[in-house]
Amino acid sequence: MGNMEIAENAALVLIDVQKGFDDPVNGRRNNPGAEANMELLLDAWQAAGRPVVFVRHDSLKPDSPLRPGQEGNDLQDFVEERRGKGAGPELFLTKNVNSAFIGTPDLGGWLDENGIRQIVVAGIQTNFCTETTARMGGNLGYEVVYPLDATYTFDLEGPFGWSLTADELARATAVNLHGGGFATVVRTADLL
Repeated sequence: MGNMEIAENAALVLIDVQKGFDDPVNGRRNNPGAEANMELLLDAWQAAGRPVVFVRHDSLKPDSPLRPGQEGNDLQDFVEERRGKGAGPELFLTKNVNSAFIGTPDLGGWLDENGIRQIVVAGIQTNFCTETTARMGGNLGYEVVYPLDATYTFDLEGPFGWSLTADELARATAVNLHGGGFATVVRTADLL
């Protein structure tokens, strides 16, 4: 990968790192080191005074562990205890769809107000909210960097009896984002 050029004001967008994803109902996940990589990125961004965006998914589904009022809706402890601790600008937003660009307050507006054109997208789940946010960010003209190893997902069944493992889904996301020109897919170590 070589040296990755990261803007001084590049924003780390940390998506849906919530307790509800620890619920066994989600099934088998991949990348057991994802949280450690998220933590490394968060610490590096805050220590450098770079902007951080914390995103929380507020599910509208009555049986979801991510529904407001449920413990699963809370951010994981390592994230919550770092909110408000950085030297740089910070935003907390909530959403109930896959893209952090469709949330409250408006992510795109906040990025533009702060002159931010580069975002680093990490969090949960690789093939849903982080991929959707990265794709939309690329479509909106932001330079998107995607540290794949700072995300994770779960095995998934689709139509026609097809299923993919979490690792297969992560590879598909990496190929879609990088090959499709939506984002530059990297490893956490490339950014630190």
